[in-house]
Amino acid sequence: MPLFEDALARIRKNLESFRDGKKAPLISVGTLTPEQLGCINKYRKKHGFPLMADELVFIGSHVYKSRITEDGYTIEEVLVQIEIATKAESTVINSQKMTGLRNPNKRADLRGNQVRDEVVLECSARYPRPEIFSVVPRGDDKKPAKTKEAADMPAASSGTSKV
Repeated sequence: MPLFEDALARIRKNLESFRDGKKAPLISVGTLTPEQLGCINKYRKKHGFPLMADELVFIGSHVYKSRITEDGYTIEEVLVQIEIATKAESTVINSQKMTGLRNPNKRADLRGNQVRDEVVLECSARYPRPEIFSVVPRGDDKKPAKTKEAADMPAASSGTSKV
């Protein structure tokens, strides 16, 4: 299982910290499968980049700002997106612009969209550990209405400083 048993509770705590205008710590949340790590490192080696470790880490400031504050998703929805995108069956996305994981299976979200969840991994800032930098529910044509949590811009912006 790529995410640790307590990872979603710890990710929630970080996202709630940003909601409350506080900083959040870097946390270890899981590991890539050997296949996922091998695919990432094969690409990195081919392009002259240093190899990554399998440990996934998370802070969450970008996830909070982009998905919750800007897009209007709830913390609960974001937790589902992260959980699905980091499953063992998720495939690696390697390109010049990003490294990520995408679950090949579509799921129905709360608005009737059929989405494929993916996470974007930041591979430089916490090297050699990839950081879950963002999550994207691809196919979310029907976006959420802005919630009070999402509209709480002052708290969100004060929590986006470097941690």
